[in-house]
Amino acid sequence: MLTKGDDYPIHQTPEPIAFSGTDRNFYDRYFFNGYRADGSGFFAVAFGVYPHLNVADAHFSALRDGRQVCLHASRELQMERMDLTVGPIGIEVLEPLHKLKISVDSGEGVRAELICEGRSFPIQEPRFTRRNGPRVLMDLTRFTQAVRWTGWVEIDGKRETYDAQTTYGVRDRSWGVRPVGAGDAQPMAPPMSPQFYWLWAPTNFPNVALYYHVNQDAEGEAWNERCVLAPDGVDAHGHLHLSDPRIHMTWAHGKRWAAEMLLQVKDPNKREHVVRWSPIDTFLMKGIGYGHPEWTHGGYKGRLAVAREDFKTADIDPMAPMHLHIQAICKARHEGDGGLAADGVGAFEQLVIGPHAPSGFKDVLDGAA
Repeated sequence: MLTKGDDYPIHQTPEPIAFSGTDRNFYDRYFFNGYRADGSGFFAVAFGVYPHLNVADAHFSALRDGRQVCLHASRELQMERMDLTVGPIGIEVLEPLHKLKISVDSGEGVRAELICEGRSFPIQEPRFTRRNGPRVLMDLTRFTQAVRWTGWVEIDGKRETYDAQTTYGVRDRSWGVRPVGAGDAQPMAPPMSPQFYWLWAPTNFPNVALYYHVNQDAEGEAWNERCVLAPDGVDAHGHLHLSDPRIHMTWAHGKRWAAEMLLQVKDPNKREHVVRWSPIDTFLMKGIGYGHPEWTHGGYKGRLAVAREDFKTADIDPMAPMHLHIQAICKARHEGDGGLAADGVGAFEQLVIGPHAPSGFKDVLDGAA
């Protein structure tokens, strides 16, 4: 089947663009978040295409007055991967790798017109490859880019505006294989206890962005990690790659949400840098489909389905599996060589399931001591 994408030089296999190898869990996704320099006005967007499930879905969610307001949408893909709209939510690539537009116009009281522009060339993270026994759990590539936003978000007629001087954020693009859609009907033999430790902390400072992420196994050994500083305006050769990162997490009592985070790392001249994050608010990733019991990524909802969902973070159970995956909106402090320091803001993403010796977690869902 030929589609619009076949008129662009982007093929990765001998087949038409409608097909993506043979793995039913192949996906292609956009993610965005945005927030003011003081951490207020947080919003996030997810948009996913699942070629072998023939599904596309999109989610928009914003924190407002103690509530998280969420708009979910899903449709049949019709094998057309170049159509970046799902119901009321759309993405437009204005300038590849630099400038994109988000549009939301729903009858559910949620509207937005937002444009993001990259602060520098995106960071390509190391390829993520992880197996559970003989099965591929993840095999994907992702890039991340700090951005500035202009535009507005309107919830129930109340509009908030954003300008590039005071509004930061991050976007990413990832594609490959990860669990999507309905779960596997045949469980692993023998059964394997789940374990996943994920921290992702892209942070915006004046004139520079910090990128840090890590996956660790149950013993605390990193199997995917990178730390980079990117000054505004640099190209792919201007990134400053940092070494020997050591992350220290202080977990909130009885939870798997962090109360404080500290990163120690060295620059190419072996000078020490320290970054501290202090959470000021919590965004549940289920609001944009991650781990959502009804609006899971790639789940089939028919030709088109759209729904709004509101909840209060203060009312949820933080140890329910669907609430483990969060982004903590944080104030940040970067201290470098010679007493130089800067204050910033970021969203520190966390998803910790199963045992993790350095944290003291022994079971699938035990909270911090």
